[in-house]
Amino acid sequence: MSRGRDIGEAIVRPRLTIPGRITLTLLALFGLLPVYWLTATAFMKKEDVFAVDRPLFPVDPTLENITGFFQNPLLLQNLANSVIVSTGTAVLAVIVGSLMAYSLSKFRYRGRSPIMFMFLIGQLIPGALLLISLYLMLSSAGLLYTYTGLIISFTTFTLPLTVFLLKGIIDGLPDDILEAAKVDGLSRLKTMFQIVFPLIVPGLITAAMFAFMRGWSDLLFALTLAGPAKQTLPAGLTQAFIHEGTADWPALMAASLITSLPLAIIFILLQRYFVSGLASGAVKG
Repeated sequence: MSRGRDIGEAIVRPRLTIPGRITLTLLALFGLLPVYWLTATAFMKKEDVFAVDRPLFPVDPTLENITGFFQNPLLLQNLANSVIVSTGTAVLAVIVGSLMAYSLSKFRYRGRSPIMFMFLIGQLIPGALLLISLYLMLSSAGLLYTYTGLIISFTTFTLPLTVFLLKGIIDGLPDDILEAAKVDGLSRLKTMFQIVFPLIVPGLITAAMFAFMRGWSDLLFALTLAGPAKQTLPAGLTQAFIHEGTADWPALMAASLITSLPLAIIFILLQRYFVSGLASGAVKG
């Protein structure tokens, strides 16, 4: 069993006292309250949502808000755009981030520390401040309102976290493994792809999940850099259901519920890798 998995399982199964369990249960229920409110509203009729004596749960549940989403071709196009952009962002962030993390972790060269510092500063700058610069650069490169431009812009903000996470994990790999691969005649490239990357699969999956979530949930960049044809779901939902002075809350909640499901499913399926990947990155990160 790997070191990262040991740490991950220790986090998943903590030893808690009864008061601690009660406290965590109450906190979990409080955290789930917005999810319940969103789900309940998604299955309510519009008149029930805005009623003075609004019920706490759908008394007369309806599926018209859910079916309305799948009958809207514009929202389905937004959904397809989100899948393309988020998947592309995850793939690009993992490929570039893993190579950079390996370089920063296992090689010593001039400029290494400034690069790390630059990544750290990049995390502290709000995305809105860089929006105009990105807009001009993508426009000059002919990538404005394209999938490629969106993926690149999302990746720029995902890359620092990806690099820091993966560097912490690669730092934990013994140098003896790399030396043994070198003695066996493997090149640096083969050592990376045949030895290092298979050992850090949980970290790669964790980084991919972060990048996917970044692309899936972004609103600001999608509104500005995507254009009408390439807008993702968050931007599409705001334009479809929120208007000046009014909003179709049941339809918006139903669409938000549908939008959240892919992330929830991915997290449930990969949570074991997610926890162990984070724990491994935290050991030396």
